[in-house]
Amino acid sequence: MKRPELITIVGAGLVGSLLGVMLGKRGYRVQIFEHRPDMRGQHVAAGKSINLALAERGIHALKQAGLMEAVQPLLIPMRGRMLHDVDGRTEFQAYGQRPHEVIYSVSRSGLNELMLTAAEDSKRVEVLFEHELDSIDFDSNTIHLTDMKNSNPIAVTAELLIGADGAGSRVRRSLLPFVNGLDRSELLDHDYKELTIPPNAQGLHQIDRESLHIWPRGGYMLIALPNLDGSFTVTLFLQKQGTPSFAELDDRQSVQDFFSRQFPDAMELIPNLADEFFENPTGILGTVRCDPWIDQDCVMLIGDASHAIVPFHGQGMNAGFEDCELLVGLLDQFQDDWSSAMQEFNRSRPADAEAIADMALENYITMRDSVLDPRFGLKKKLGFQLELAYPAQFIPRYSMVMFHRIPYSQAKQRGVIQQGILDELTVGVDSIDQVDMLRAGQLVQQRLELLSDSKSG
Repeated sequence: MKRPELITIVGAGLVGSLLGVMLGKRGYRVQIFEHRPDMRGQHVAAGKSINLALAERGIHALKQAGLMEAVQPLLIPMRGRMLHDVDGRTEFQAYGQRPHEVIYSVSRSGLNELMLTAAEDSKRVEVLFEHELDSIDFDSNTIHLTDMKNSNPIAVTAELLIGADGAGSRVRRSLLPFVNGLDRSELLDHDYKELTIPPNAQGLHQIDRESLHIWPRGGYMLIALPNLDGSFTVTLFLQKQGTPSFAELDDRQSVQDFFSRQFPDAMELIPNLADEFFENPTGILGTVRCDPWIDQDCVMLIGDASHAIVPFHGQGMNAGFEDCELLVGLLDQFQDDWSSAMQEFNRSRPADAEAIADMALENYITMRDSVLDPRFGLKKKLGFQLELAYPAQFIPRYSMVMFHRIPYSQAKQRGVIQQGILDELTVGVDSIDQVDMLRAGQLVQQRLELLSDSKSG
């Protein structure tokens, strides 16, 4: 494809707006259609992913876009997990062992608003809000929309169309039947509900500000992420049916009783628990897996539209931002030959998307269950020791995903090998002092190749 005169993006969320910024910086004219009203100055509805976790992959993409300095004031560092047991006792588990190995709580809307403004400030990007995609005519490269402000139908010729319209992507739902593609999207049998721990009377956080708080209860959990205003966004993850389940929490008393039994210390911090529980929507959780992500050189999917994942590894936004950075890198590599860049993106990126989707599902079990097991703590300590001793070979899988840009598929593969090493070294072992470190070194050297550059993708 020759350099397109105008690139059309459907979706002005996190990925669509960041991609708009990056393409605008390259001198492209970009038009973004978004079905929601402009969120700037609008009240953000409660209960729908108020804050997210920003990690190395997302940070790197924001730096490439020239936005990280502006984003910095929106961030709260989270240095590890603060585990809360049923009796209110807490235990802190650090995410990493170096000062920079933290993740950051960030306001979804604050970050989105900042990127929308940056995109428009480039003078190369136009964002049209309240424009809903109705259908796509692939034969004529025409998209049909409705201007929701006046209900007028609109037809737009899209020389290059990019679907960044999220897990429920209408672009994907139109594209895959047209190309006889595969959509293997799957819903989790657990849902989520967001609640709020407000700030104290002095406007400060009521629990540790620099932790991601988890109340792990085996088959379900409660988590809390800090906000800049002193509050925490609290999320209950629970199965839809069965015991316990959202189906059973059908009146105020059942909600109060459930929280008083399972999360008594959290309940004390949520003053309007029952009201908020029934006022806020119950969200669904799912994974999007599809193939292909492109049609020739005129349509492509990116971010959640092609590979939405469950939130338990904090990588949905980060993976989407990495998509943008990798796509722009391919445009550099192929000198803005979009056909070559899109084909290589469709060839190379899906394996990483599959890997992080799998790891996100696995991490749900880790967060709600494994973190309670003393052997999990033992293996975590051993993993840190091996990382210090063999930093170019052994990096804990969580660190590979969160603090490095090692391809997700490679992180998953190495993680399996490393877990085998940890399992083998801790058979019949109750403390780190009992581990045979000489044997540990031999296993690392035998089974793990050197990493050339742990930050590179």
